Amino acid sequence: MPIGLSSPKDSSAPIRVGSNFRRVLLVLSLIFFAAIVFALLWFATSYRHDSEAQRLRPRQLRDVPSRALAFNFQADVELPPGLNADEAKILPAIQDDFDKRHPDFALLRTVVSPDNQRALALYNTADEPSQTFRIDLYSADGTFLRNMTPPDLAVVFQDSVVWSADSSFIAFVGRKSLKAEASPTPAEELAPLPAASPGASPVPTSSVLPAFAPVKVFNTEQIYLCNRDGYDLKPLTSRDGLIYFALSWAPDSHGLAALACKESEWNAREKEFKTPAGRPRVISIEGQERLLDDSLAEAPPVWSPDSSKIATGFGVDIGIYDAAGKSPTQARIALRERLLTASAAFDEKSSTGKKTAGEASNKTTAVDNTTGTIPVSFNPIVRIEWPMPEKLYVETAYVSLRSELIKTFARWHLLVLSPQAAVLGR
Repeated sequence: MPIGLSSPKDSSAPIRVGSNFRRVLLVLSLIFFAAIVFALLWFATSYRHDSEAQRLRPRQLRDVPSRALAFNFQADVELPPGLNADEAKILPAIQDDFDKRHPDFALLRTVVSPDNQRALALYNTADEPSQTFRIDLYSADGTFLRNMTPPDLAVVFQDSVVWSADSSFIAFVGRKSLKAEASPTPAEELAPLPAASPGASPVPTSSVLPAFAPVKVFNTEQIYLCNRDGYDLKPLTSRDGLIYFALSWAPDSHGLAALACKESEWNAREKEFKTPAGRPRVISIEGQERLLDDSLAEAPPVWSPDSSKIATGFGVDIGIYDAAGKSPTQARIALRERLLTASAAFDEKSSTGKKTAGEASNKTTAVDNTTGTIPVSFNPIVRIEWPMPEKLYVETAYVSLRSELIKTFARWHLLVLSPQAAVLGR
């Protein structure tokens, strides 16, 4: 074929070359576009992470897990006004009613509901042990409403008769009554009743006790719950062999915190004249129970004001626990060294002197000092108050139970809580 002429195959070659060039340009354009998209996505992702980090920063202390808390310790502070609980009081109107209706009963105290509409009368009858009592429900103006506790249920621990914050429920601790039941009269000693003559007056009979719905009772102290009207009384716990005490309602009324120990542990501490100690736990109003710690705590548990956490005391340590959540956390705040330093300064200022570690004391092994002497005012934590989410007040004192409860060297300290720096730096 002459060179000047081209076949159809040759004539298509320039077209094929131009098409490939366009394809290369298209690929380069796509690569460039993809690079731009990737850069934009990377920038947007980084910005989103920064924004999420800002959103994840806790706005309230309740959003901070217990294990992520930090604290600042302040020794020997004054308690805020109104925080120190008043002594048990008795409403005069209820006392007057008892003087008229039950002159032989001893009215121990009255517990008024938070809404000031109802009141519980705690009293001891003449034929009951002094450490147990019964509960009647009154209106706040002193009008008797009903008996709350059946005769076979003995109520114990006056400080564990508590209203929920919304005044909807009443919780207390009770066990099977130890009062000896009257023996039935033998049939042969029963004299037949005389036949009633026509027109004669009916023979008077003894008064009938109030009717109570059947309630299960246990050999050891369990938690009981009823509504604000005194009805639907039921055991919230049923672990016979454990002793529950130190009840505390959550501020939002969703559940209770309590301590519990084995009966043998209770008896052992009682023989040593020590205050009770139990393992902290949280209990819902449906009876679901979660153990918070395996160690025995001496200070009654308290809730944070937002109901998100619970705190209690172990010797000179404080345990803080998340009350709820899928993966609740806990923290242990060791205050031994801080309290030792503060107590030494307190004793020096007050000229109280020092005592050796071997002298009589209610200190636990957690506060034993093996170096010689310890300050007189150095004592375990006996009470905690949590009035504000960021402020935890702790009372240390020496408590003696040999004849009556005596508290000495009572001092208050403050822990100011905050999120750890790692939480704030996210």
